[in-house]
Amino acid sequence: MTAETQGGRTAQLKHTGLRPGWTTGACATAATTAAYTALLTGDFPDPVSITLPKGQTPAFALAVEELTAQGASAGVVKDAGDDPDVTHGALVRSTVRRLPPGSGVVFRAGPGVGTVTLPGLPLEVGEPAVNPVPRRLMREHVERVAAEHGVAGDVEITVSVDHGEEIARSTWNGRLGILGGLSILGTTGVVVPYSCSAWIDSIRRGVDVARAAGLTHVAGCTGSTSEKTVVAEYGLPDIALLDMGDFAGAVLKYVRRHPVDRLTICGGFAKLSKLAAGHLDLHSARSQVNKPFLADLARTGGADEELASRIATANTGLEALRLCEAAGVRLGDLVAARAREEALSVLRGAPVAVDVICVDRAGVVVGRG
Repeated sequence: MTAETQGGRTAQLKHTGLRPGWTTGACATAATTAAYTALLTGDFPDPVSITLPKGQTPAFALAVEELTAQGASAGVVKDAGDDPDVTHGALVRSTVRRLPPGSGVVFRAGPGVGTVTLPGLPLEVGEPAVNPVPRRLMREHVERVAAEHGVAGDVEITVSVDHGEEIARSTWNGRLGILGGLSILGTTGVVVPYSCSAWIDSIRRGVDVARAAGLTHVAGCTGSTSEKTVVAEYGLPDIALLDMGDFAGAVLKYVRRHPVDRLTICGGFAKLSKLAAGHLDLHSARSQVNKPFLADLARTGGADEELASRIATANTGLEALRLCEAAGVRLGDLVAARAREEALSVLRGAPVAVDVICVDRAGVVVGRG
């Protein structure tokens, strides 16, 4: 079976024609390999080649080289390809220094790399946010270089990212309890330009962290306005807030497999009208507000035919909402109730209580279900 017929991330990449890139984990591995080689030989390999989990052997140019009596440092500029990755262009550094025999490989968080402070992630609290696969890759490459030079490979690896703490403000790290900077990520070493995947993965990790913290109530929110509404309504902590964005289906399907007692879905009226109509991806490129559907809903709430006709031809969902408000028809509640029904159908009987809140752009609650 070929990549084109089997689907998956490889087939998606071939179909789009987008250029792949390299993860922060791959960059850190390359920098570590170069630094450790220089520590043992006095020379930095440039470019430096590494072997990724699926057998690719990319070569990375070095942007930084520094050799001192204390250790060796190398840096690689991350190229994320055509993916809109916030870490594209970031300088990933690795500093390697020798440790006493028997110490093994020890990881430290340098400037711009975060530290784990909450449970629910694949790393223990207090550990640097260097994920398991990048750790394994770095260990394997240290062992390979050590074997080539007949040494034991007991080293400390400090990974840092220039301006990483600033870049991390554009990620979920703070809410997941990763403080002080970025995570060093990657399971394959390759960035496939499919940003939806990264967002959905972050939703899943958010549910994991909330459950590990013992929370029984989480909220999937479409944006910052809906987050503020949920906090005002329920006083939920940050780690209970899932940045759902357009991916309602991702939240519901993951919570179905990993239940919490209560799930609140909160978002803009227009987006949640799409969920009410049965769409699980709320992005404007993949689903649209269905005004005839809203007209039918309004009829069930008492709208006459003249009003229903105006709703069906309204320019936006918000216009439809305002028309109903003026006529005393609670379209927001009707949309919220139908969205709740759709959510429950996706949950398929999972033991999760669901409520839905619709807000307008100012954050005013316009519907509950």
